[in-house]
Order: sequence, then structure tokens, then C-alpha cells
Amino acid sequence: MLKNLLSLLAIAFVGVFSAHGQAFKGRVLDSGSSPIIGAYLIHGDSEHHAHTNDSGYFVLPGVSAGDTLQISHIGFERQIYVIEDLTKEVTIRMKDAAIELGEVVFSQDINPLNTLSRIDLKTNPVNTSQDILRKVPGLFIGQHAGGGKAEQIFLRGFDIDHGTDINITVDGMPVNMVSHAHGQGYSDLHFLIPETIERVDFDKGPYNADKGNFATAGYVNFQTKRGLDKSSVSVQGGSFNSMRTVGLFKLINDKKSNAYIATEYLSNDGPFESSQNFSRLNLMGKYGLTLEDGSDISLLASYFTSKWDASGQIPVRAVESGQITEFGALDDTEGGVTSRMNLALNHTKQVNDRLFVKNNAYYSTYDFELFSNFTFFLEDSINGDQIRQRENRAIFGAESQVTYSNAFSGGDYALQFGVGVRNDFIRDNELAGTKNRDSVRFVTQRGDITESNYYSYVNFDLFLSKLRINPGIRVDYFKYLYQDQLTPEYDPASLTAAVVSPKLNFIYTVNPSVQVFLKSGIGFHSNDTRVVLERPNNESILPRGFGADLGGNFKLSPRLIVNGALWYLGLEQEFVYVGDAGIVEAGGRTARKGVDLGLRWQANNWIYLDGDFTYSYARSIDDPEGDNLIPLAPRITTTGGLSVEKNGFAGALRARYLQDRPANEDNSVVAEGYTILDLNASYSFSNFSVGFFIQNLLNSDWKETQFDTESRIRLANGQLEPSPVSEIHFTPGTPFNFTGFVKFSF
Repeated sequence: MLKNLLSLLAIAFVGVFSAHGQAFKGRVLDSGSSPIIGAYLIHGDSEHHAHTNDSGYFVLPGVSAGDTLQISHIGFERQIYVIEDLTKEVTIRMKDAAIELGEVVFSQDINPLNTLSRIDLKTNPVNTSQDILRKVPGLFIGQHAGGGKAEQIFLRGFDIDHGTDINITVDGMPVNMVSHAHGQGYSDLHFLIPETIERVDFDKGPYNADKGNFATAGYVNFQTKRGLDKSSVSVQGGSFNSMRTVGLFKLINDKKSNAYIATEYLSNDGPFESSQNFSRLNLMGKYGLTLEDGSDISLLASYFTSKWDASGQIPVRAVESGQITEFGALDDTEGGVTSRMNLALNHTKQVNDRLFVKNNAYYSTYDFELFSNFTFFLEDSINGDQIRQRENRAIFGAESQVTYSNAFSGGDYALQFGVGVRNDFIRDNELAGTKNRDSVRFVTQRGDITESNYYSYVNFDLFLSKLRINPGIRVDYFKYLYQDQLTPEYDPASLTAAVVSPKLNFIYTVNPSVQVFLKSGIGFHSNDTRVVLERPNNESILPRGFGADLGGNFKLSPRLIVNGALWYLGLEQEFVYVGDAGIVEAGGRTARKGVDLGLRWQANNWIYLDGDFTYSYARSIDDPEGDNLIPLAPRITTTGGLSVEKNGFAGALRARYLQDRPANEDNSVVAEGYTILDLNASYSFSNFSVGFFIQNLLNSDWKETQFDTESRIRLANGQLEPSPVSEIHFTPGTPFNFTGFVKFSF
């Protein structure tokens, strides 16, 4: 009797479990078959909900056939889905829609900054290659070499130069160049076509174990589109003989595969009296395939080449004396040529409800040649001080990441493990003295560099109700090899070094509208391989950065989001290779602290307002008070804009402000700040779009980049200055610049 009763109870329990405990599984994709990360699925009759992971995969337990789900994500139409079959995984495709801040939901496992970046991309699309990095709130850039050189970057109290303290990747492929001829971490993003960007993933500070070298002030990963839902061609033209053509061509876009080709060509003379003669060609192709076993594979191939002339950085005294105008030059033979070829393979697979695997491999070749003249006749009163920096590089690397999580089945933890390698083979890395770009007078340095970085990391997430605890640790091992070609014998210098970078983060999600966090961690940036020649005792080869953030994200009303953070970042003693001089300089210990504030407000369905404010306090620790300012460290920056989109019309008025900042250690020389307004507008009808961009709407007179430099110039009468002068040298900012465009989609 008891046995029969137990059997009946067991059958009933199984029946109840089967009816109410089954799980609905699948992926959420956009119209181009890219995974939608962080899509929110909620069961219509209960509080059960789920989010999609990095591959768009979800598991929603406790549902039955016939139940109704609501699926939402910022920038997509909300969708109602009726479950028909629980035995098969489904693919749900969402359609693009206007931004609706009411769709934003804060969650323990979703980075809110990535949600904000999607909002910004939708409301203010990237119009130029210079706009790409500006999608990171608080990040400023400056160009000072004719448009072809990588931009100078400013973030969180750092003059990052061209990338020393920010980790930049595209589809997991590194952009930063280690041991570069011009500067450590040099990041030339010009191979990325703006219209191909699908998502911008970023975070500030050294808090992510999967981000290694250069990730001290933060990281940025640009994800390109997997596929296109339509093709398009556009033509732009405007001030300073500027011209740009872009073509995006859909080849395949079905349930299993996607393929497209993107092309870009642009040319520009610039506002300078000596033409920049700038031109750039970009070619890119991407292919994606979903296999029967659920594996997702994408292959990216691209080629980029650019050449330009430049008027360089000019001294203030030459302009004030009337010798040249602000768009003139003392040496207009500066400029350069560069090219890059990329192959990147990415593979992901959701093995089961708990196991997710991600692999990527890449190979790049890169050529670089840059002519500069910063000091004019300071070192050589006869021939001048023009220099050439060049190199030929090959990069290859790979990374595998495994994530095991029971969160999909109602669990409370996730474990992530990654391992990877990056190798750089650099040939003929050279610094030489030249004249008029056509004669080499002497060679200061020339050598072959081999640099290898092997790394591994572990991330652990523990979910305790509303609290997420995220400890992590990363280990990086470097092997350096340098063969000096200026010595007759083969005797390479070598060195190995390692660094351990622990992290610990706390994220508390009070409710879907309030989230607070405390982040802490150690990051690092490597120094140039040639440091091994100066510091053979392994001293500060891998200087560390110690950081902490305290802040939160707040949805104060359905259409108002505010985020903010108090932060600190301290750097150890470091030795920095100065590529322009071929020397190693001691940098000393530094400390930075500050405030980040951001606001996103949607006034109604077609008016959108955004703003970001940063304050940074940067000081050198080892120098006396009054002589301990960090040159060019930004103090106050503000960016913001008003966007409108209605009935085919879209437009935006945007502003950026950079406060005056010290150009030397005692603030006796000041780099002037600026406020710039930009305007864009477009109208779409049928398959056409027409519009314009205006940079520097008010035609402000501004200095885009500035340096306190000692130089000696030849005066208008042909005589040399009697003695060198140290003062601001600058590249003028672009004046009023109008560009019109027409685009056809098919």
C-alpha cells in the first residue's frame, strides 16, 4: 500500500515538474544575425526572467508550452513570443526601433556602460573615424600629424599619448602596438570603417581580469557587425577638398550564414597652407556561419593603407610674430605612410546550459613610416632636426575562454577561465635623422624586436540574491628579445618578466532601476622592449596601476538615467621609452583621482539629451608640491548633445569642452582649453538619405594638440634664433568644416 502511494506521489511530482519546471532555450539575434547581449525575457504569468549572454543565448526555466514571453532590449522593438515547443532551441530575431529608455533594466550580469554605448550609437551615429573613440564618455582625442597618425588620447587624468594606458581591440584583435617605433601602445584605429561598428564594449579602470596589457585607465572593444540586412553606398564631400565614399554590400544574410564587404576611400587637403595630400583606403570582408552543433564562426579580413603630409606642431612665437599663420608651417615635409592587413577568426559555442566556449585567433602585418620635426634647428643648426621612425611588424595571437555557469538553471555562480598568447615580430624598428624626407643623415637606432606575452586569467562570479561578488586574477608573462643592427655581431639582449593582477568587484542591484558598485583591481602597462638595454635588472619593466571605483547607476524616472563614480588610480615607478628621442625616461610614481558623471534623458519619443562630465586631479608623488603636476593631464572635460529623430528627420547638436591644463610640472606653461560645437542633420525617404555634418559650427579658434617644447627656429630674415626657446607648440584645430552626403540603400 505504502509502495503504491509513493509511486503515485512520484508520478505526480514528475508530472508537476514536467508541467512547470521545463526550460525554454534559444538565442536572440538582430536582423543582421548578430547576437543581442542582455536582451530581457520575462514570463508573462510569473516573475521568471532571463538575460541573454555574449552569444545571445538564454535559458528560461519554469515555463510550459503555450506560455507567453515578453522580450525587450534598448534599440529594438518589444516582442511578444508564444512558446510552442520546449524540445527545441529557438532563434528569435528582433527588429531595430527608436531608442526607448524605458527598456533599460539594470542587472547583476550586464555592464550598464555597454547599454549606454548602444544608446549613444543609436542617437549619435559615428560620422568620422575621429568619432569612434569619442563614444567612450570622458575620452578626448587630438590629431597633430595630418590625419594619418594615430590620435592622441586623454582619459581619466591621463595624457595617454597614442594608447599607453588604454587597451583597445576590434573583434578581440589587439590594436595597441607594443614596442612601437613612435610610442608604446600606439593605437591606429583608422583601419576600422565606422559604419561597420555594431557595439562598443568599454569600462574604465583596471577591473577586468580578461583585459591585460595597457588596461589601466580602461579598455575599449569594438565589435563589428556580423551581417547586413541591406546594402548601401554613400558619397560625402565638403570643405578643404574633402571626399569620402563608403560601400556596404550584403552578400549573404540567412538563418545559417552571413557575409558582407565594406569599402572606404577618403581624401582631404586639410585647412593648412601646405596641403595634407591625405588619402586612405579601407577594404573589409566578414563571413559568419552557424553550424549544426550550435557553433558560431566568423572570419574577418581587412586591408588598410594611408599616406599624408603634415605641417607639424608650430611654436606660438612664430605665429605671434607674424612669421607664419596658425595654419602655416616651419617644416611642411613632415608626414607618413602606413598600412595594416588583418585576419581574425572567432568561434563561440554554447555547449550546454552551463558551458560556454569562446576562441579567437588573429594575424596582422603592419608597416609604418613617420617623418616629424619637433625642435626644428635645436640639435642641428645646418640640416634641421627632422626624424624618421619606421618599422615592419607581424602579430599573431590566440585566446581561449571557457565559462561554466549554473545561473541559467537558477544557480548562484559562474566561473570563467582564459588562456592566451600574443607574439610581435618587429623588423627594422628605426629612428633616424633625415632632411626633406629624401636623405638619411644618421641612424640613432635600428634593431629587430621579438616580444611575446603569455597570459591566463580566472574570473569568479558569486550571486547572493541582489549582490554579485566578482573576484578575479590574471597572470602575464613577457619575454623580450632585441637585436641591435648597429652592432656588427649577433648578440641579442633578452629579458623575461611577469606580473600578477588581482581584481575584486562588488555590484549590488537594489532593483531594476538602481545599482551601486565598488570596484578594485591592479592593472599594468608594459614598457618598450628596448628598456631591457637600460634596465637589465628587471626594474619596473611592468609598472602596475592600483585602482578603485565607487559609484552607481540610477534610473530616476522611466526616461532619465544618471550614472556616476568616484575613482582613484595610482601608478608605480615606471620607465618610458621615448620613441622621438630613442631614450628611456624615468616617469616616477603618480596618483590620479576624480569624478565621472553621466546623464541620458529622453524628453519624448523624438528628443534625446545626453551629457558626460569628468573631473581629474593628477599629481606626481615623488616631486615637491608645486612642481608635481602631470603635463597635459586633463582636469575638467564635458561632452553632451541634443538629438532629434522624427518622421525621417534626424539631427544632433553636440558640444565638447576641455579646460585649460598644465603643460609642464609647475603650471607656468598652460595648454589652452576649448569649446567646440558640431552639428549634423539628415533626412531619409524611400531608399535615400541626404544630410550634412558641420564641425566647429561657430568657427572657434582652438588648439587641438599642445606641447611644451624647447626648439630653435629660423627667423623670417633667414637667421637662426640666438638661443632656444621653450614654449607651447601646437597643431591648430579644424575651422568651420562643412560636409554634405547622399546615401542609397538597397
